Amino acid sequence: MKLSNLVMVLLSLGLVCNCSSEDDAPQTEDPSPDESTYFPPLASELWESKSLSEVGWNDTNLQLLLDFLEDKNTKGFIMLHNGKIVVETYMNNHTETSAWYWASAGKTLTTTVTGIAEDEGLLDINDKVSDYLGTGWTSIPLEKENLITCKNLLSMDSGLDDTLGDAISAENLQHIADAGNRWAYHNVYVKLQDVISSASNQTWNSYFDTNLKNKIGMTGAWIPFGDLNVYWSTARSMARFGLLTSANGKWEDTQIVSENFLNDATNTSQAINQAYGYLWWLNGKSSYHLPQSQFEIQGALIPNAPSDMYCALGRDDQKIYIVPSQKLVFIRIGEAAENVNFALSSFDNDLWEKITLVID
Repeated sequence: MKLSNLVMVLLSLGLVCNCSSEDDAPQTEDPSPDESTYFPPLASELWESKSLSEVGWNDTNLQLLLDFLEDKNTKGFIMLHNGKIVVETYMNNHTETSAWYWASAGKTLTTTVTGIAEDEGLLDINDKVSDYLGTGWTSIPLEKENLITCKNLLSMDSGLDDTLGDAISAENLQHIADAGNRWAYHNVYVKLQDVISSASNQTWNSYFDTNLKNKIGMTGAWIPFGDLNVYWSTARSMARFGLLTSANGKWEDTQIVSENFLNDATNTSQAINQAYGYLWWLNGKSSYHLPQSQFEIQGALIPNAPSDMYCALGRDDQKIYIVPSQKLVFIRIGEAAENVNFALSSFDNDLWEKITLVID
């Protein structure tokens, strides 16, 4: 089933209804550093907003940004400042209540839930994956399998062969390098969902809903798609998750995931790809690697973006951008801006050029 057709199915099933219990880049000075972070209430459509003038942004360049987004197949775009909505727009037959897929941007949901489980003492990311799944979850020799930790799955340096497709059955998980010696974008990270299920004695969906989704008022659901497990939700639910992360894992007065874990998650996690944390992409580093490539590329990930920006990136240009120094969270969902891509594309840098004209 095509993703576009699946969207219509999910809408008809009411996926987006609220659940009962959802380098030298330009920098902008925050005009209200003492303002407390706003959090939208749970189980409510209420979300406070502020005007561009209140934030000190350039209203005259906003339409240029919006026209660019629409022309590049965007469906939803949200700009938060300190939790409040400054810009929210839907286009190309999408609405505020429409569901859309996060693609690989949803990997960061697994990151956060892994941190929650570690905070609860259910697991240690430095433990072997086989401590939770048993031996034989790969087809590699036991001494090699036992080198792979949960942290390796978070950091994308498991050493498993990324050229064999997205299937994560044991026969498809083959050795290409020892864990920690090779960075490669690999769907094997999803085994962390099985680790959490085993460690918590709950299904992944149940643990996710109870410990993250419902605690921050997200809507949406995990939908199996071939070998992938893809999260679908509204753009606002994606913004809620971005806000939680921007707020160092805290929602109002409740610490959902520890600040220490998120700090580790949003900094370089291994020595090979400087621009990668725990399934988060990091700007402002001296070099980076791209999915399906072993080449090191010099320079920042997104030169036009602030150097402290980090992001969740998904196929077809699904984006969560977070800029800690400016208290910003930006969301972009939609179809591919140009050609199909797996994460980063030239669209990111072009988009940040237009964003900077508004926020500078």
